[in-house]
Amino acid sequence: MAVQDIEADVTRAKTDDEAILGFLEYMRFERDASPNTVKAYGNDLASWKKFCGETGQKLYPVSAEAVLRYMTRLAAEGMSAATKSRKAAALASFAKFLAYDGRTDSVEKVPIPRKEKTLPQVMTEGEINRLIETGRDDGALDGRDRTMIEMVYDCGLRASELVSIKLPDINESGGLLYVKGKGRKERVLPYVGALKEKVGKYISEIRPKLCASPDVSEGFLFLSRNGRRMNRQDLWNILRKRGSREGISRNRLHPHVLRHSFATHLQRRGMDLRTLQELLGHSSIATTEKYAHLDTELRDLYDNYHPRAGDDRDD
Repeated sequence: MAVQDIEADVTRAKTDDEAILGFLEYMRFERDASPNTVKAYGNDLASWKKFCGETGQKLYPVSAEAVLRYMTRLAAEGMSAATKSRKAAALASFAKFLAYDGRTDSVEKVPIPRKEKTLPQVMTEGEINRLIETGRDDGALDGRDRTMIEMVYDCGLRASELVSIKLPDINESGGLLYVKGKGRKERVLPYVGALKEKVGKYISEIRPKLCASPDVSEGFLFLSRNGRRMNRQDLWNILRKRGSREGISRNRLHPHVLRHSFATHLQRRGMDLRTLQELLGHSSIATTEKYAHLDTELRDLYDNYHPRAGDDRDD
């Protein structure tokens, strides 16, 4: 290879890296994407860059034909339709940024594979009660774990929202809970009844046993045994540990399943979708509608398979 060809390759690689970095910074600081979203975009573009290097394809402009070949390779590697769809969507966003940043003259439409339609996993109310009550003792950690599970389920929180709650986010006199959701958007949830009582007891009786120092705790509501802020992985581990004792399927022992269960149980009891949308913090009603679809499918399955589903007698 000639020296000038090597120099051209080096220059191109540097330009490619600058384009990717610029895109990630754009998403983080101009589009206000969360750090986790930016990280996912970075991984997706690293995968695209690897494909381009192995096939001699330029990183950009992003061509539809190249993306189709990329999707074919991912499918051959056994990648799910949902993951392929996400990676293609990342490339579509990258292509738009390149035009916005003046690196390309136009944007070619990126083909995005359809996601497989899947219904959210849910737990029964009985399973959730067992998950809460399965603790082996009444120690501080068990009390904390029970309270965390109840708060996620009672409020329909994401795991990231739960572990981000600080003491000032609770307005006890007003019966309100302030939650920072995706994109740091704040929503207000009711903080009343049994939840208020249980969280209040945790704050007054359990949290002081975990809070070795206010400086260490930083004011977060839920703390580790060392008095530090907990993370999403901690909640996942708590659910796995407690759920395994009760024989609950591992694929349903995930924080988001509690959120799905909250929404499904409220919708089944007649809550309208607009109110449910506000509680969940969904930007689109279409996202909330999946719970109505889930409830309909569950009822259809019951009607089809339960031996007494068609019995109109009043017992």
